[in-house]
Amino acid sequence: MPLREVASFKISYLQVLDEQGQLDAELAPTLEDAQLLELYRAMQRSREADQRMLNLQRQGRLGTFPPCIGQEAVAVGAAYAMGPDDWLVPAYRELGARLLRGEPLDNTLLYYNGYEEGSNYDPAALKMLPTQVILGSQVPQAVGLARALRQRGEDAAVLCFNGDGATSQGDFHEGLNFAAVWRAPVVFVVQNNGWAISVPRATQTRAETLAQKAIAHGMPGVQVDGNDVLAVYSAAHEALERARGGEGPTLIEAVTYRLMMHTTADDPRKYRAEDEEQEAWKRDPIPRLRRHLEQRGLWDAQQDERLVAELRQEIDSAVKRLEALGPVKPDAPFDHVYGAPHAEIEAQRADFLEALQREEQRHG
Repeated sequence: MPLREVASFKISYLQVLDEQGQLDAELAPTLEDAQLLELYRAMQRSREADQRMLNLQRQGRLGTFPPCIGQEAVAVGAAYAMGPDDWLVPAYRELGARLLRGEPLDNTLLYYNGYEEGSNYDPAALKMLPTQVILGSQVPQAVGLARALRQRGEDAAVLCFNGDGATSQGDFHEGLNFAAVWRAPVVFVVQNNGWAISVPRATQTRAETLAQKAIAHGMPGVQVDGNDVLAVYSAAHEALERARGGEGPTLIEAVTYRLMMHTTADDPRKYRAEDEEQEAWKRDPIPRLRRHLEQRGLWDAQQDERLVAELRQEIDSAVKRLEALGPVKPDAPFDHVYGAPHAEIEAQRADFLEALQREEQRHG
């Protein structure tokens, strides 16, 4: 008996701005000049904050953190498409999105310096869940949140970020399956930066694209140029509109590159070539948008200098507020394991403090 085709699928790729900042007018989203400038400012704000935090970490004034440098267009472009009632469910490389949605930089500085206050806030105030480090675990949470919004009759959707490594986790596929079955109003953005720490994207999955993983779960999937903020915005805007309109979830694969280390505890020179990084810098999303703004007469070098100076002053103020607090007490994590004191936890605290005291005495 001959085989017959029962279904066929395709994955489309979207780019609006090329690497020289040239615009494809037919694909361009409807944005005012002021909105384009807002996108640029948000990306620069994320970049300047990252660079300052990197300096602080190298000086021993901040803990380990994951730089977002090179991926600003994904976080900012997708978050800019959100409505005021939409919820953000981040992973850990979406600083630009968090700042754009109204979270103070102070929270990020507190979080990466060991203060519980950095992530322990009222999520409803910002409609944003805390930073999630465990790969893919936020995906089912985002789906549950989206289902709750729908059951409550709220005209809102959820934007959920994760990296390419998370697409090889069970939580990711379980979450997408439930999202499609429930037609939950959620948009999944995969930041495909080419590396899951030191594992290249080609090693962790044989799929030609990550966007096609949407097909198996019964939802639309699209691949976009993740260094093109307008392409990311367009895809996210359309997907969020679909979600709010009751048409279910969407998966967006944003192809970008992690220009720096996975975290400040990582050395990318051990697993990837310097030539590869240098080529990736040529596709940096911030100069791409700046070139477009300059071509339209909306931006120049003097304006850029003023913006950078303004952002650095803002960041300086946040750093001063952080360092005015003094160091966090070393046993602070034990305060937050349970809501009330627990004998076993207190015994562990005592062991930890005793070991710390011995270590301090050993090193004088």
